[in-house]
Amino acid sequence: MTDSKTDFNPFGKLTFLIIDDFENFRLSIRQMLRSCGADKIELVAHANPAIQYCTYNHVDVVLCDFNLGEGKNGQHILEELRHKKLLKRSSLFLMVTAETSKEMVMGAREYQPDAYLTKPINRAVLEKRLGSLISQRNALMPINREIDRENYPEAISLCLQALPRQPRYKTWLMKTLGDLYFQLGDLAHALKVFDDVLAQRELSWARFGRCKVLLAKRSFDDAVDGLRELIAKHPDYMEAYDLLAEGLEQQGRPTQAQQILEQAAQHSPNALLRQKHLAELAGSNQDMDTASDAWRRTVELGTYSIHDNSGHYLALGQTLSDLSEGDLEEEGAARAKEALAMLKKMEKRFAEEEDIAVRSQIIQCRVYAGQGQDQQAAKILERIRPELQDTTTLDVQTALDYAKTLFRMSHETEAKQLLAEMAERFSDDPDTLQKIESLLDEPVGFRQKIMARTLNRDGIRAFESGDLREAADTFTKALEIVPDHAALNLNLVQVLMKEYDNNPEKTDLLRRCQTCLDRLSNLPGQHRQHRRYIALQRKLKGLTE
Repeated sequence: MTDSKTDFNPFGKLTFLIIDDFENFRLSIRQMLRSCGADKIELVAHANPAIQYCTYNHVDVVLCDFNLGEGKNGQHILEELRHKKLLKRSSLFLMVTAETSKEMVMGAREYQPDAYLTKPINRAVLEKRLGSLISQRNALMPINREIDRENYPEAISLCLQALPRQPRYKTWLMKTLGDLYFQLGDLAHALKVFDDVLAQRELSWARFGRCKVLLAKRSFDDAVDGLRELIAKHPDYMEAYDLLAEGLEQQGRPTQAQQILEQAAQHSPNALLRQKHLAELAGSNQDMDTASDAWRRTVELGTYSIHDNSGHYLALGQTLSDLSEGDLEEEGAARAKEALAMLKKMEKRFAEEEDIAVRSQIIQCRVYAGQGQDQQAAKILERIRPELQDTTTLDVQTALDYAKTLFRMSHETEAKQLLAEMAERFSDDPDTLQKIESLLDEPVGFRQKIMARTLNRDGIRAFESGDLREAADTFTKALEIVPDHAALNLNLVQVLMKEYDNNPEKTDLLRRCQTCLDRLSNLPGQHRQHRRYIALQRKLKGLTE
């Protein structure tokens, strides 16, 4: 290496970690590093000792094979080291692999290794690639040190000083500067940095940075348009898909956001957190087939991942329970069986977690009930009831899930009482209140819920086109499925009142209005429909006096 003499052997000052399951390869790389002047070199064969070593020792350079046999691979190691912040910004992580499949490269690239080295490796290649990375590392060390300390103003000052002095690292300095201003919330300066770069050259990271700033400034349309263009030109720029999905969600376009994440998952199927986001989004969009596929993939990817979580198994169980409910054909039975198997697996895998068995059984109860196995469901419910007596200790998700099961098992009074207690406990948490409200409005199975929502949309369409009779019939059909649904009852009241305006002799219409309003007599004050309920109640009183 050209500057090894003048640089006083940069390899000699650094600590190296070689991770590979083949002993001969580990020894061969160690020999190459020694001949480059390296001295402090640790060798490990598998992921767990590697992560343990990084936990207790500072490592400057990690050379990690992607494929480490059974268990965690190189991507899992990089993911965990980044997640636990065990790698300093000045540390280098090189992924070494004989495998070059797009799926592998894309998955590993999500966690940003500093370089890839393709097997077989010779000394000249290793020295050249590592040498240039080490030179850059040494030149930028003061900046990275301040970023590791989270002293961003000082890091910005050092970047600005380095720009005229270190022209060969201008790209890195500008990107880091833009990111640091963004971290500090100085959006005007961040935008200027990215704009200055783009004025000279179209670079994808600068375009991405600009869109990120625009999104933070709530310029949703510009950000979304910019990200769409970026993806069209660079379809492998995975962060752009995630940011675009976020932008579309903020625009209130969750279906389009889901489509973008599906597209991203096809490009790079091994990113667990993206699969999880897709699963959650598809679930909230009522696309349970996509949600179940994405949760399945999330669970699968979690096997060796730091991001593995019992919540993923529970969500898959809940989704499969929804899909199998009332479907007694072969497909429904298969989904129910898969849900039960997944929940049992979760109980073993996360046995040390508190309440895991109870949370599992709450869903199992619904799965059996959905398949018409009421005796089995009732047996489970009786078994878990004593553990769920003290509702004040239940977390939000468990309580909501338990209420859902109580509704499914026709214990409506108990379910409503639980939700009322929850509403009181979480009165200052709008997200939880909305979930409680949704469950009170639609305490039915997934398929009935979809049917009721479709009828509601059809009823609104009929009302807007002036067909009051059709609108009233459609809302009435929907209320047969979810009789306590606040918005549906009030929609019907509005239609009937309009009809009464046209036919004042039809007093039975007002009686029907009163029946709908009586159903909502216990509507909580914080419910989104409460003000509308009060207004329509007053209006009805005026019409009947």
